[in-house]
Amino acid sequence: MDKYSITMIIVNSIWLLSEVLINLLTRSKKSQAISHDQNSMGKIWIVIAVSITIGVYVAFAYPGFGTIKYFSGLSLMVIGITLRLFTVFSLKSYFTADVAIHHDHKLKTNGVFTMVRHPSYSGGLLTFLGFGLTLGNWISLIIVFLPVLGAFLYRINVEEKALMDNFKEEYTDYQKKTKKLIPFIY
Repeated sequence: MDKYSITMIIVNSIWLLSEVLINLLTRSKKSQAISHDQNSMGKIWIVIAVSITIGVYVAFAYPGFGTIKYFSGLSLMVIGITLRLFTVFSLKSYFTADVAIHHDHKLKTNGVFTMVRHPSYSGGLLTFLGFGLTLGNWISLIIVFLPVLGAFLYRINVEEKALMDNFKEEYTDYQKKTKKLIPFIY
């Protein structure tokens, strides 16, 4: 096993472990929050599992581009994982794996939230984009990234509806000042 494979195993292990822990440790408790999830978390996990499985299969069946894109992908993965974890920690108890609004919930609009409304999803998408690049095949990149992007956009809509229902005009004003996922663009 070469150093590239070991590095990829380490980064993917950290990614998987962080996502499993986030999912297990940040679920809302019914007594503390009102769920608005609409099973969006389950749908995301299904899309992720299918996309990664097919993307990895295609990458092994049809190897493609070389090491520069591999290292670019690994870099994007590390940046994405870091942004996602930073967002989770900055939201503290208000971050939930399922879409839920706490009874004492406050809208977070400072820090990284001044740039985008959903930095956790931005980090997740950077990670998937990076993972797709590490597979070394454009078709694999598309298979991994586009379905996950679609699932995340669905989830963002569920979340934004919950935030709008709870924070009303405060959230509408916040939407006017910030982009969803990409600073200054979208």
